[in-house]
Amino acid sequence: MREDAGVTDEDAPEGTPLVDEAMKKAAVAWVSVAGGPALALWCAPLEGALLVVSGPGEQAAPGLADATEAQVTLRGDHGGRIVTWPARVSRLQPGTEAWDVTAPLVAAKRLNAPGPTADLVARWAADGCAVNRLAPAGTPLAGAELPADAQAEPPRATPAVRATRKPFRLHRVRRR
Repeated sequence: MREDAGVTDEDAPEGTPLVDEAMKKAAVAWVSVAGGPALALWCAPLEGALLVVSGPGEQAAPGLADATEAQVTLRGDHGGRIVTWPARVSRLQPGTEAWDVTAPLVAAKRLNAPGPTADLVARWAADGCAVNRLAPAGTPLAGAELPADAQAEPPRATPAVRATRKPFRLHRVRRR
């Protein structure tokens, strides 16, 4: 972002070529806040950072709106994890010059958005949606430094799950 858009030198990206290239191709990022589980979030790359929108009517990202740091994992062309990096999180505030410049660009990249871009930006501001900028803020982990396990988590409990019953058998099944 430009200096006149409300971004200071401390917000300047500290990315590496791998992080920069992965961010350019990113449409989804796995973001972990305060050691919590990594959530797959839609993102838009813009000027050396990823922008993530969350809140009412948008994706859920618990804790991201108030966070100052996060861990971001991006995938490569093969679909597997290629880099994990610490991010500095800054929230864009409605009515600021940074919001006026950035929010319409992010809204234009939002797929399946209801209505025109200007209406979407106005709804984000009115509903209190968070537009967060995730900028590289440290040394990334890549290649052999990444964990070898899949880092898959068991499914979270939900009221939508019900016990599976045994299938009904009218006649006895013979075993051979």
